[in-house]
Amino acid sequence: MILVTGATGLVGSHLTLHLLENNRQVCAIYRSNHSIQKTRAIFALYGKEQLFDQIDWIEADITDVPSLEFAFRNIEYVYHCAACISFDPADEELLRKVNIEGTANVVNFCLEYGIKKLCHVSSIAALGDPKEHETIITEETEWNPEKPHSDYAISKYGAEMEIWRGQQEGLEVVVVNPGVILGPLFWENGSGEIFTRVANGLPFYTKGTTGFTTVKDVVAIMAKLMESDINGERFTIVSKNLSFEEMLQWVASSLGVKPPSIYGQPWTTSISWRLDWLLSLLGKKRKLSRSMAQSLHSHNHFSNERIGFALHYTFTDLKPYIGWLAGLYPKK
Repeated sequence: MILVTGATGLVGSHLTLHLLENNRQVCAIYRSNHSIQKTRAIFALYGKEQLFDQIDWIEADITDVPSLEFAFRNIEYVYHCAACISFDPADEELLRKVNIEGTANVVNFCLEYGIKKLCHVSSIAALGDPKEHETIITEETEWNPEKPHSDYAISKYGAEMEIWRGQQEGLEVVVVNPGVILGPLFWENGSGEIFTRVANGLPFYTKGTTGFTTVKDVVAIMAKLMESDINGERFTIVSKNLSFEEMLQWVASSLGVKPPSIYGQPWTTSISWRLDWLLSLLGKKRKLSRSMAQSLHSHNHFSNERIGFALHYTFTDLKPYIGWLAGLYPKK
């Protein structure tokens, strides 16, 4: 039996479907009945509604130790997809509790119940900081604690430390570090928000660069890694490094709307995150933090050579995939 945490999120829902399509028995954690409906919608999107009823759902929370006791019974393999994603500094405590403490709980239960292997979904945000002479970020790039990092990045780095602790105590583990994950239906958060903002007439673009990938690639690679003899390694999952300008143009073209046309220069975003902070004092949810504003202008290029070499994996072509996603975006 396989346990999936975060089964109601983008990666977890697609992973659960992928596993069931390959005749695996899946136990999935959920926190509310409402969240399960998003997973049901993912299954329906691919015409696999009949597989949804095969999921063994267990109500639990990775930060609530007693609720996990039942979830780990009769489990052999664990995919840890649950995480808190936020770039609002006000969520620092929540990020640490869910991403670090929650992961520590999962690792502890894996050790206690003799789990055969654990796959942890991390992020490129937890990879290292390139030195002045380095231009490509790899799995071996060292994390520099003296460099500025978002609270999210710090929490994901801390979560990985818990995974490596588990490995030192005898647990077999693999870690994946995906770039920005593109996928359907989650239009209110994550990468889906890119489509929503562009569709609503986003005026600004920046020229920073980061890595993008598809949820299809992430779950396929996770499953292959778990079925392999690979242990104690991390893998960057990036289909392509793109500038935010190019990504926004692709999305706008696919949606048939006007692309962002005003270059948001560094001084512009610097003012914007300060204004956003002031508005947060009045109770408004933060949309642009200092670290996020800086990342919009950072030119980060990530290597996917390690996963290509390990699995001989061919990534999905991003441009047609974005076109497919745009076709699913709800019309006004």
